[in-house]
Amino acid sequence: PTREKKKGRIIFHPDNTARRPTSSTKMNSTVMLWLQFLLMLPFSAAFLPAASTKATISRSSTSASSVNLSTALSSSASAAGADEFTGFGSTGFLILAGGTGSRMKASMPKQFLTLRSCPVLHYSLHLFLEKLPKYCAEHGLSPPSQVVLVMDPKYQPEYQPIVDSYGGKLAFANPGKERQGSVENGLNKLVDLTDGACEFVAVHDSARPLVTIPEILDVVSDAQSVGAAVLGVPCKATIKESDDGMTVLRTIPRDRLWEVHTPQVVRVEALLRGFDKVEREDLEVTDDVSIIEALGETVKLTRGEYTNLKITTPEDMDVATAILADRGEEEIVLVGKGIASSAVGEVSSSYTSGSTSRPLLVNPFAGSSARAKLAKDKDYNSMREVRLSDEDVTGRAYPAKPTPSKWQE
Repeated sequence: PTREKKKGRIIFHPDNTARRPTSSTKMNSTVMLWLQFLLMLPFSAAFLPAASTKATISRSSTSASSVNLSTALSSSASAAGADEFTGFGSTGFLILAGGTGSRMKASMPKQFLTLRSCPVLHYSLHLFLEKLPKYCAEHGLSPPSQVVLVMDPKYQPEYQPIVDSYGGKLAFANPGKERQGSVENGLNKLVDLTDGACEFVAVHDSARPLVTIPEILDVVSDAQSVGAAVLGVPCKATIKESDDGMTVLRTIPRDRLWEVHTPQVVRVEALLRGFDKVEREDLEVTDDVSIIEALGETVKLTRGEYTNLKITTPEDMDVATAILADRGEEEIVLVGKGIASSAVGEVSSSYTSGSTSRPLLVNPFAGSSARAKLAKDKDYNSMREVRLSDEDVTGRAYPAKPTPSKWQE
């Protein structure tokens, strides 16, 4: 454009006012700055704090698609509810009480030995028939559908009052020659009583009186999710393998070893299939979930507590007594409301419930003549008690050799 410079001013001719190179240059610069700013916006988030970024994205997403978000939340809540543990309505319990307890060196099976104020077995009966149903009622869960007590027929008459008092919730089954046979007998009884409505079975050893309700909740919940679960704890001891009982063959890596407890919870249908396979192929199994392992199916390890010990030796009675004292356990109530099992040695009394008088079970070995005695009538709290034997009472392939001192025996 034509222009004149007069006294420091630039004069534009009127016919050229629409074409001002200086103004156009400024406008182009401004446009370029805005374009650069807009292009940099997507990358600016990288320089913001993570929390601020999430908050910004969340706010923008909510404002942009609030309907979709609420729909997703509803679907998520429904999915979570579908997997939520609802109780034990589809689970039956087997209590194994048919063992002889030879390693206890006692004059009676270990499940009948007195632990604090009542037999060891009564702790499991009290847990599954009283404590667990009460917990379920308080927390809106379905209680156990059925409890089967696997017990030698010669002891069943003594426990008949307890069975009668629970109105069909408790029933007897006879033991087999081995643990597998006892579980199979108990499972068949459970299936008959529930008419096949019981989907899972929890097998518990009566020699484990210290199992807790949280442990039972966890293992049953895991089994319902996976199909089979077993309580266990990581092995703390160093394990050596030996093929002759005299020299060490190797040390087994401890970080892969778990000590398994009970209850062991398995789907009934899978356990029945497993029994058929074990019998058909003559397999050797050591516990209930081993049968599921033989089928090639998954077994979930549920982390339990080290206090869930098995009463096997006299020392275990001392440890269990200390644990119960530390817990402050309440008295064991079995027959009728408010009726507690008394100590061994007391004579059975009776109580009246409504118009029916039923005997109060104390212990099948009640009476001073049948008190719990260990080998040679020694106090099991004494260090001079017979804890080692030349006899092979453990069923091992080779007998244990006594130490030189043999505990000063």
